[in-house]
Amino acid sequence: MPDIARVRDYLIDLQDRIVAGLEALEPGARFTHDNWQRPDGAALRGEGRGRILENGAVFERAGINFSHVTGQKLPPSATAHRPDLAGGEFEALGVSLVIHPRNPYAPTSHANVRFFMAQKPGVTPVWWFGGGFDLTPYYGFTEDAQHWHRTAQAACAPFGEAIYPRFKRWCDEYFFLKHRNEPRGIGGLFFDDWGADGQIDFDSAFALMRSVGDHYLPAYTPLVAQRKDTPYGERERDFQLYRRGRYVEFNLVYDRGTLFGLQSGGRTESILMSMPPEVRWRYQWQPEPGSPEAALYSDFLHPKDWLGG
Repeated sequence: MPDIARVRDYLIDLQDRIVAGLEALEPGARFTHDNWQRPDGAALRGEGRGRILENGAVFERAGINFSHVTGQKLPPSATAHRPDLAGGEFEALGVSLVIHPRNPYAPTSHANVRFFMAQKPGVTPVWWFGGGFDLTPYYGFTEDAQHWHRTAQAACAPFGEAIYPRFKRWCDEYFFLKHRNEPRGIGGLFFDDWGADGQIDFDSAFALMRSVGDHYLPAYTPLVAQRKDTPYGERERDFQLYRRGRYVEFNLVYDRGTLFGLQSGGRTESILMSMPPEVRWRYQWQPEPGSPEAALYSDFLHPKDWLGG
């Protein structure tokens, strides 16, 4: 059986390390602690640790959540691809984070690592890991994209050459807004159901999840440190808020984690902490031809091999 206590200990430590790594970039703001607990007898039981930073000089909002919950009935979002488990009990734990920097030249980032186990009478218990990290820039810098993807490749390297291309493609396909026909960002890594087929042992699957989690800070913090003091004006700020709308649209329409949390009766404040504090929508807005904003669409937001020179 999986060692859930080991997974929990790792995730709590990961949350603490990411909090410390991001606070090191802030001159004064610090994360607030919001611990919560769902009582026994509730449809969804368990506990969590919210870490939220708002209105910082560097981060307009940064949320890093840990949760460990059990439920009596899997929601539809979790059984769509595993109908044999419908109606079963589940246990889920993970760390999920979304970081919205203040400076438009610093990219938004998202990361998640999680463990899931489902049980149903008459069906062999099934467990799996999932997660990844992805980057949503507002202005494109090739060197930033290369660093992000080279670090993602390093996270996968110990597990075989085929893992990074597979997880990168999975990320490109997952974080795609079908109704806009455009990517949310420049991708990174995404994987799910890792171990559910019984072909990967627990220790190997857990090691891969840890490597992804451990590589998030080295992938992201150098980008923020490089861009956080870049001068900007109202034009760049307006474009940042407009593009944040894409982030909201994806999370509310497609994101499996958001749907799972809402459908399972999860804690709404924790689920929606990923939303940016300010956002704008425009009707049929188009960037000025030849502008840096237009270049994001025409040159940058396309799945490509970022590992080349």
